Amino acid sequence: MSAVAIGPDLGIEAAADLKALLLPHLESKRSVSIDASAVERVHSASLQLLFAFARDRSQAGHKTSIDGATKPLLDAARLLGMSAALGLDEETPA
Repeated sequence: MSAVAIGPDLGIEAAADLKALLLPHLESKRSVSIDASAVERVHSASLQLLFAFARDRSQAGHKTSIDGATKPLLDAARLLGMSAALGLDEETPA
């Protein structure tokens, strides 16, 4: 399993950095665990990147999880209707 820790700021200005962080893991056959326990700020662009990453890996048959989701991340995912798609529908805030 590969672990990827994302930082506290997932604002729109951090989207390019998030993409660069996730890209090396996109085609990995190993499970990827995204540690979201530090997230304090979320913009829809970064949430869309997380969604696309998880979707593309799932379509390739690779497991991805988002662990330790914080209240801001859970709230943003709910607001945009992405909770289930990101596996956050039953997550309790970290």
